[in-house]
This record gives sequence, structure tokens and C-alpha cells, in this order.
Amino acid sequence: MKAEIICVGTEILMGNIVNTNAAYIAEGLAGLGISCFYQTVVGDNDSRLLELFGEASKRADIVILSGGLGPTEDDLTKETVARAMGQNLVLDDKAWKQIQKFFEKRNLKLTDNNKKQAYVPRGAKVLYNKNGTAPGIIAESEKVTAILLPGPPGELRPMWDDQVVPYLKSLSKEAFFTEMVKICGSGESFVETDLKDLIDAQSNPTIATYAKTGEVHVRVTARAENEKEAHKLVKPVVKEIKKRFGSKIFTTDENVTLEAAVMQLLNENGLTLGTAESLTGGMLTSRLINVPGASDVIKTGFITYSNKSKRKFLGVKRSTLDKYGAVSEQCAKEMAKGCAAASKSDVSVSLTGIAGPDGGSEEKPVGLTYIGVSVLGKIKVKKYLFSGEREKIRESATAAALTLLRHCLLENLTERTFA
Repeated sequence: MKAEIICVGTEILMGNIVNTNAAYIAEGLAGLGISCFYQTVVGDNDSRLLELFGEASKRADIVILSGGLGPTEDDLTKETVARAMGQNLVLDDKAWKQIQKFFEKRNLKLTDNNKKQAYVPRGAKVLYNKNGTAPGIIAESEKVTAILLPGPPGELRPMWDDQVVPYLKSLSKEAFFTEMVKICGSGESFVETDLKDLIDAQSNPTIATYAKTGEVHVRVTARAENEKEAHKLVKPVVKEIKKRFGSKIFTTDENVTLEAAVMQLLNENGLTLGTAESLTGGMLTSRLINVPGASDVIKTGFITYSNKSKRKFLGVKRSTLDKYGAVSEQCAKEMAKGCAAASKSDVSVSLTGIAGPDGGSEEKPVGLTYIGVSVLGKIKVKKYLFSGEREKIRESATAAALTLLRHCLLENLTERTFA
């Protein structure tokens, strides 16, 4: 079974927004064992969309479209696809009632053009939207199946997970099972090298690596007559990957993030956390507080960008700053120590570095970063040299801080367990 993705929206084509929908859908298709050979972005133009949909219909069994289901005149995905498939649009009463309730609940004025969203191709499966107004649509014909999804990721993703995935699973005679092994502390090239023999020998299950900032994800997918048999095929491969990477694997649950794994470690051991950030400016703390229950763990976060704030809030010595500078192992160590004391936390993390584009030197180039972690008074500082633009350096430093924090927790908690 082959699928193709079309994302509709001039704002995507012009680069005004990042197209995350295509990545999310493509990753979902891979997990279902559905091949996807083409992804396209087209503006809000009916003739170009009509042409593109016609081409995609010849290449794929399923064409998945996102965007263009809104109430305005330039939202034309549904109308164009219905025309291409020779289907008339009819009012779906349930969708219209949901739209009305959506506006009433929020005390918003309902305009005439909102009713446009409740029209669907005759005979289509309607994917009711719990997070917005535009329903999704599955329109089937002898030649192709079109799946239309709303553009906002907050609406598309739950609709995909809850309604589209079960539908796609029902189309296949085979069952698929996927497990995602998430690794931190190793780059993609190292992971791929360590798994080369498994990748070269793959047939069923298949193994694919994906590079993320500070992480590598390894997707293992198997197909069989049923999910139980597919799971049996995946299990020994995942076991071998675990054997090779050990504690660098922080989860095999696709929905668990690195920050969630770190927070779980802290929570399970009854440890509290304080953060002290300079170059990342709160980025680390922001990722951590995305995890539900963070308020039970995180006590205080300091953003100490200036030397004065490092001295005032974290107790970094003036002599340390004068002799070694703010971007130094010594400063990171004192920041971690001072953060733990000031926040009265069991664990603390400190980051200091040069994010650029200015401020670097031959001795201390842009990207130089020191990260300190204090666990129950035991402090470790590690030096890094990241590359890229300012934002990329800050993101890399944040990911590295989470990885180092997790490593130090595992190391110190193991020692405490056997002490």
C-alpha cells in the first residue's frame, strides 16, 4: 500500500510557518508499514491543487491532505478534492451542530461562512473534530482514497492518532508492530555504525534511524498475520539494541521524551531540582516544565545572564569570574553548587557558554559550553563545543544538559543503592 502527502497552504509555501504536519504523518505511515514516496506543498490555488491531486492519485492508493479546510474563500481543499473525485458536497448535521457548540461555548460570534466547514462529500466518512471546527474527511473511490485533515497541528495530530490510524490499520491484511528505541549520548553515525550488521541484514523487522537534537531514535517495525506475531519479531531485535547501548537508551515508548524520562527518575527517587541557566536563558527549564507533575520536582529556576546575577543569586565568586571568566569549568561548578543551595534542591543543573554569533575568541570560540550537575552535593562539569547558529547552539546545549543530568542521576543513584 502506497500513500502520498499533500500539504496545502500558501503560508507553508512562502516559509511563514514550518510544515510539521508532513513529518508527523510520514512518521505515522512508516510505523504502519505504508510506503510514502512523495510529499508536496501547494499553495491555496484550486487549479494547481487539482493537478497535483490527479498526479498523486495515479501514484498512490491513499492521498493524505492537510490544510485548507477553514471557512474562508481560499480554503478550497475539500471542494477541489470532491470535484476531482466527482462527489457532491452535502451538509453533515452532526458536524454543523459541533461547530455551533464550539462557538457558543467560547461566547464567539458564528458567521455565515463557518457553515461551509460542515459540508462533506456525499458518502464520505466524517472525522469529527474535538479540538477545532473543521471536521476531517475520508473520501473513497475505486481508484483512490483521499484523507483530508485540518491544518493546525493541535487538531491534526489527535485526529490522526484517534481516527485515521485505526482506519488505515483496517485496510491492511497484515498487522504491524513498531517499537521506538530512543538513545541519548550517541550521534547518529555512531548508532548506525553500531547497528550496521543488523541494518544490513534487515528484512522483517526493518530498522531505521532518525537523528534528533541530542538524540537518536531507532524505529523497529515488523509485519505479520497479527499484532502479537509482529511483536514477537520485534522483541529480539529491540533486546539486541538494548544490549549494545545499555543505559544510553532512555525509553522504548514513542510518547516519552528525554525530559519526561529525566523527570521520572527524579520523581521516583523523591529528588527535587533547581536550574541555573546562562546561554540557554530558560530553555532547559521550559522543556522540563512541559512534563506533567513538574511542579512536584522543580523548585526554582535561575536565569543568570550577567556576571552580577551569577554572583548575587548563585554565589559565584568575583575572583572566579575575574580569573577564569563566566564561560569556564570553575564558573559552571560554582553555579551548580550555588543553585542547589539557593533553591534548597537535591539536584541542580548549570549552563554557561557562548551562543554567538558574537563574543567568541580563539581561546573561547562560539559554541563553547560548560554544563554542571550537582546530585546530592556531588558535582560533575563537562565541556562541550557546539556548532551552528545561535538557536541551534542553545538547543544542543539544552539537550546535552538533559543527557548529562540523566547520566549523573543514574551514576549517583546506583552508588546510593549499593552503598
